[in-house]
Amino acid sequence: MESHSHSHSVRRIVLPSGRCIEVVRFYETQEPVRRGLHVCPDCDSELVQPISWIESDDERWELVLECPNCWWSTEGLYDRDEVHELEEHLDTGLADMLGDLKRLTHANMADQIDRFITALNADQVLPEDF
Repeated sequence: MESHSHSHSVRRIVLPSGRCIEVVRFYETQEPVRRGLHVCPDCDSELVQPISWIESDDERWELVLECPNCWWSTEGLYDRDEVHELEEHLDTGLADMLGDLKRLTHANMADQIDRFITALNADQVLPEDF
């Protein structure tokens, strides 16, 4: 006979001598992983974004969320903490994009400067170019 619980199971074993023993096995219980609103339940992309939002009367927000990878979308009411967590992820993503843009702009400017210097050294820049 075996009984199960969330954290352990007990099994009664009858030995050949007639004695009974109980074997207790303990399992690690894991809390269900709570996905943030920024994670798509279909494709696991972390790029889910709000398409529209309206503040509700009970301090919750009605959001329409959409995944740009698989086009999954949903509409629902979310509490302030969930929306704040989504905002944090969006702010982090925006900061990452702005950092990438800055690095790309710097690399493009450096490349343009190098080409201009090369053209100057080769006497390919004329006064009428300005």
